Amino acid sequence: MPSDFLNRRRFLGSSAALVGLAAFPMPALALTESGARNLVDSVVADINKVIASGKSESAMLRDFEKIFVRYADVPIMARYALGPDARQASKAQLRSFTKAFQGYISRKYGRRFREFIGGTVEVKSTRKIKAGYEVKSVAKLRGEAPFEVTFLVSDKSGKDKFFNMFIEGVNLLLTERTEIGAMLDKRKGNLDQLIADLSAVG
Repeated sequence: MPSDFLNRRRFLGSSAALVGLAAFPMPALALTESGARNLVDSVVADINKVIASGKSESAMLRDFEKIFVRYADVPIMARYALGPDARQASKAQLRSFTKAFQGYISRKYGRRFREFIGGTVEVKSTRKIKAGYEVKSVAKLRGEAPFEVTFLVSDKSGKDKFFNMFIEGVNLLLTERTEIGAMLDKRKGNLDQLIADLSAVG
């Protein structure tokens, strides 16, 4: 996959992320293997529909944000990405950060999804893990060697949702946590400024 989209070498190892995410308490699972697999199938199908829609980029990005909100456990992802600073944030700040985070992620990665035009993503396997289910798929893009994309799915929110994604075993959410932490440090810990800046990122 093009380096601009995945920037594979900048990703951190996934093992530390799995330890961190395991710290989130999970309820007894009502989620099933078929439910987790169906969720990922739906994510892929909806993304492909947007790509093939022929809409303007701005309209596509709005659709990608809807997909993210529909299928991802956005609150837990946003809280994890914010890191320890989430504990000091007010409820209002957390709500605002979550909204800014979902838009930021949707715009950041949505612009890269056009690289999937003409490609396929096929779900290969599903297995139960402590936090829910791990769903592995293989992406095949034009001019690229096939690569593995793994979704972690749980029903912590009360619905089947994915709460993280790995590209060839490397953690997407941990990378965002590192980058957002650096952004917050640059703003001397001013969360309100970070929220405003994330919201303004085109």
